[in-house]
Amino acid sequence: MAKLSDLIIAHPEVKSFDELERLVAEAGEAGEMFIEFDIKPDYRDTPRKWEWILEAAFTRGTSYG
Repeated sequence: MAKLSDLIIAHPEVKSFDELERLVAEAGEAGEMFIEFDIKPDYRDTPRKWEWILEAAFTRGTSYG
């Protein structure tokens, strides 16, 4: 299981929600079965429905978008 906090901590180069979305999609393609949204992303461009967007990216992988 991937945790959002672990992804963010492991990738300090990610500076925007769009970059985080790509990172989450890559985690889904890498074989992770589940993702836990244990924190809210603290980026200026984080949208209100961020959970839905990241869930879709995780499920569809890098072909999402």
